[in-house]
Amino acid sequence: MHPHPLKVHIDEITPLTDEEFAYVLSHFTAVNRRKHQFIVQENEFVSKEFWVIKGCLKSYFFDNTGKEHILQFAMENWWVTDYDAFTNQEKAKISVDCLEDCELLYITYENREKLSQEMPQMERFWAKKTKLGYIALQNRVLSLLRNTAQERYDLLLKHYPQLFQRVSKKLIAAYLGVSRETLSRLNS
Repeated sequence: MHPHPLKVHIDEITPLTDEEFAYVLSHFTAVNRRKHQFIVQENEFVSKEFWVIKGCLKSYFFDNTGKEHILQFAMENWWVTDYDAFTNQEKAKISVDCLEDCELLYITYENREKLSQEMPQMERFWAKKTKLGYIALQNRVLSLLRNTAQERYDLLLKHYPQLFQRVSKKLIAAYLGVSRETLSRLNS
């Protein structure tokens, strides 16, 4: 029997016994969402953090001119929510919706806090995931500020080639901060 994918994911940072993992998993809820369904909607209260078992999602917002800005794509083994709203128990400033049919696990803010207090391994796990997320965000901002559009495109293609099979060119362009026309030139 194969271990649960979430156990494999957690074990990469802090190994859990089967009993410990069963307890951790009891604090999660499995949900399926269809393509185009929201898991987080701007201006709604955020009480859940999601882990992607299967599928692809995007977190994004629209600026005051109506232009879409994509902050993150989330694929298998990735975590996603509006982290500011989740952490501070506030309303979302961004939206997260499914680009494909998705299988997800979510944990509520209360259950995450409870597990962190009860299990030092889980506190370490989330601390490490938070640091890795911060590093990824810092690298993304630096890339947007330092790199040309072509360099950003090449880096995305190098690190996440599967994204180009799963996400439309329009969304790739919004993530890179370029027009669809510019993306076509980068792609040629």
